[in-house]
Amino acid sequence: MPPPNAAPQTPLTDASFLDDGIVELTTDVSSSPYYNPDVAPTTRAERKWGTKDVAALWVGMCACIPSYMLASGLIKSGMNWWQAALTVTLGNLIILVPMMLNAHAGTKFGIPFPVYCRVSFGIRGANIAAMLRALVACGWFGIQTWIGGQGLYIPLKTFFPSVAESPIIFEGANAAELACFMAFWALTIYLIYAGMESIRLFMVLATPILIAVPILLLGWAIYAADGLEPILAAQNNLVEERKDFWILFVPGLTAIVGFWSTLALNIPDFMRYAKSQRAQIMGQALGLPTTMGLYALVGVLVTSATIIVYKEAIWDPIALLARFKEPWVQIIALIALAAATLSTNIAANVVGPANDFANLAPKWISFKTGGLITGIIGIVIQPWRLLQDANRYFGWLTAYSSLLGAICGILIVDYFFIRKRWIDLPELYKPEGKYWYQGGFNLIALGSFAAGVGVCLPGFLGKVGAVTMPADSFWLQMYDYAWFLSFAVAATLYAVLMKTTQQSNTTQPLAS
Repeated sequence: MPPPNAAPQTPLTDASFLDDGIVELTTDVSSSPYYNPDVAPTTRAERKWGTKDVAALWVGMCACIPSYMLASGLIKSGMNWWQAALTVTLGNLIILVPMMLNAHAGTKFGIPFPVYCRVSFGIRGANIAAMLRALVACGWFGIQTWIGGQGLYIPLKTFFPSVAESPIIFEGANAAELACFMAFWALTIYLIYAGMESIRLFMVLATPILIAVPILLLGWAIYAADGLEPILAAQNNLVEERKDFWILFVPGLTAIVGFWSTLALNIPDFMRYAKSQRAQIMGQALGLPTTMGLYALVGVLVTSATIIVYKEAIWDPIALLARFKEPWVQIIALIALAAATLSTNIAANVVGPANDFANLAPKWISFKTGGLITGIIGIVIQPWRLLQDANRYFGWLTAYSSLLGAICGILIVDYFFIRKRWIDLPELYKPEGKYWYQGGFNLIALGSFAAGVGVCLPGFLGKVGAVTMPADSFWLQMYDYAWFLSFAVAATLYAVLMKTTQQSNTTQPLAS
């Protein structure tokens, strides 16, 4: 096989290795049952995302209400404002590393996440990893769509108060709320059907708005609270009970890492459109930690200001904006928040599962159909009911995400240490080929994943309330490190077993 950082010494008959390290598929594999145009490697012409586009993507994904409330939640648990800001910043810098590493294969070979999983999990086994990632995205999609619908419903109610009296027609939601929810749902699905280029353009156009919203909110907070000093003093009132920082730091850091752990897996879905490795690395480094830091900091300061202005802590920006007396301010601000939610929802919660569902049956399910399946599940889960107990549900989703560290560890170890950054593109689509393993499944990957999850599972069940255990339980303490622990166990076991198998099987090596 060619060395990872140089053009091959002999011509390839199945792929072209270009001077900038981008590999293109030249063999026709369209007859494969595991192929369709949506899961095929991107061509050079499709790679239009530069540094600006990648950074805009991350601004669009980070600009959401959960990001705004992230640091405030840490303060509420017992940290002060700078400890919360430090934890958020460090957590995002940590998750940025696997984000860039997994993005490398997407950029180099142009493949989406579920096809990338075929290398380590097997062509059929990849569906297991992809569906585990897709399920949590469907949950987030439903919740974010309901939040976006509320961003339309509240200004509508401001101008037409009678809509609040519309009849309750389904599970506690009135007709106007459901209409706004479905309108936001339809807009999201429309952009998915318009294709990835439309999503890129939307992100670029929305970026100035998404940056302006938190800055304007911060400006209002400083003006309304008569300066920054009273705001910093008021943040102490957000703390329910001050606790030792080191007790809160590890579980808080794990939660921050878990927040983007799903994107750390399916980042190839986007970076397959990047022009170069430099574009994906610089774009992500500029977009992710800076935007998350901005939204988290603004969330803390604005929430602290509400204590001064309204004599209570208002954590939800939608609830805060509803307090503004000027209808035009409500409308502009809430529509901007709806745009922020839309950008996050499309990028973080639809593109990934759309590709994952397409990978289940490529000849029957396209990317657009996969997006529609995601949207339908988002309705079926009835997010307006889930948000009646939002803290528990958000906690469950974050907890679930942290278990995905096992998949992340397997992918990174396989690509960088087993494959040496080289993948045989045509073999990714061939039954009985190099990545078929045993009946389409790599049992080593599945076993390593089970081991990584297994060490965290008791703590996970205790965390979400499925089983009862004391607060100082060993398993709950272990779960504080869930993402890191599942990553380390799965990655180590996979590396050892794959290397052992390679050494004992010289006739058909498992590595590319």
